[in-house]
Amino acid sequence: MKDILASQITNNKTLMVKKFFSFMLLLSMISITALAQKTDDQKLLRHVVLFKFTDGTSAADMKKVEDAFRALPTKIKEIKAFEWGTNNSPEQLNQGFTHCFLLSFSSEKDRDVYLPHPAHKAFGDILSPFIEKVLVIDYWASK
Repeated sequence: MKDILASQITNNKTLMVKKFFSFMLLLSMISITALAQKTDDQKLLRHVVLFKFTDGTSAADMKKVEDAFRALPTKIKEIKAFEWGTNNSPEQLNQGFTHCFLLSFSSEKDRDVYLPHPAHKAFGDILSPFIEKVLVIDYWASK
């Protein structure tokens, strides 16, 4: 009788452990699915900025502008993502624009905080002596 009782207790513990881990697995799967859905549904406002530098702008001055722009995400928390690069298209349709910067915001409100932000204004002061033309396009990203 003692052996039967011990066997039942062991079986109950094993069953409880299996149920617990099954429940945790199910909970994890639900959490991952919810997180993935939230990420897929979350739209981002893209802010595309193109620069055409004045003739004679030195590589050092361009680097100063690049470094100053790259620093903005550390100064303005509303910037959710940032990337940049220089034109390398073989099509030759860039009309003199050489630099592209792409910023992402969660909302128009976040972008509206960025535009008059003192760090953004200070960046404009660094940029202005070297810039011939700026092109800006904002759009809501779609898949």
